[in-house]
Amino acid sequence: MVRAASGVLSARPFSFHMQESALGTARVSAEPTGACAASGWLSAQVPADFSITPSDGGYHMPVFPAEILEWMEAGPEKFIIDGTLGGGGHSEMFLKSGARVLGIDRDPEALAHARARLAPFGDRFSTWEGNFSNLHEIPEIQSGGRADGLLLDLGVSSRQLDSAARGFSFMREGPLDMRMGPSSPRSAADIVNTWDEAEIARILFEFGEEPKSRRIAAAIVKQRAVRKFETTLDLANCIEAAIGRHGKTHPATRAFQAIRMAVNEELDSLAKALAAVPSVLKPGGKLLVITFHSLEDRMVKRYLRHHSTPFIDDPGWPAPRPNPDYQFQLLSRKAIQPTAEETTLNPRARSAKLRVARLLAPEP
Repeated sequence: MVRAASGVLSARPFSFHMQESALGTARVSAEPTGACAASGWLSAQVPADFSITPSDGGYHMPVFPAEILEWMEAGPEKFIIDGTLGGGGHSEMFLKSGARVLGIDRDPEALAHARARLAPFGDRFSTWEGNFSNLHEIPEIQSGGRADGLLLDLGVSSRQLDSAARGFSFMREGPLDMRMGPSSPRSAADIVNTWDEAEIARILFEFGEEPKSRRIAAAIVKQRAVRKFETTLDLANCIEAAIGRHGKTHPATRAFQAIRMAVNEELDSLAKALAAVPSVLKPGGKLLVITFHSLEDRMVKRYLRHHSTPFIDDPGWPAPRPNPDYQFQLLSRKAIQPTAEETTLNPRARSAKLRVARLLAPEP
């Protein structure tokens, strides 16, 4: 039983005042949206050959492979939505189990790669270009279809992180982009070159949990007055000069994470996706969410805890009351952690957490 609240998602502590357009990445369309493509998308043309497999270094290894198969229970006659398709590793496991899979991604390069990789599965695999925050816009969902399972893997693919042209890495020279898809309304360069100092400091502190956020923001504003930021190393070097280097972790790590999250509206997208889950899954359908840092995991944990509690209480009430948001059963009360064997094989899985829940049938 928990205390009454106005709503887990209505009181998110991570919101901040935006100086530009409202949050939310729309599905990519053939018509221009008014946002100009940053240089990272112009320079990172989709390669002609998408027959890359994880074994040759194309996309990252999928995390929690055994656990995802066990909890999702994909099989013949099942319809699974992979809300974060990436390289298609998880989707391939579901397809090999006999399920039909819809893969969602806002990155055209990832979609092209996955279509080529998973073509042998024929019409059991399909894709939809868009942000997972817009699950309700999927044509099959709009026409009344419901899924047996939904997977959200919130990690950034190794292919994106390791591509200098995509602008995510502070270790490689590239355009200061960081967009996960060309429809995103702003790039990292837009943020560091146009947002005011207080807004930059706020996202660094809230999204990156950067203790030196104000010092970094001041250094960014001072440097851009002389010359605008254009590349990843421009920004990384500015941050290192502002706060120094201590230990093995690069001083720009937290700031780059925070700016990436702001560019791609990651927490807002997650909140919208969680709110849409009950209208996407069948009763009994599984929700599996993989997170990689504390802000995401905290949001998922709070959402599932609130929505899996049948009764809520308040000191001013004479007795507990039924929770109107009671919709899920937690299948694992604690987050599932990767095994030591997995982290040895895939070091990027170290910070991963998996949370699993089942959508309950509505009460008559």
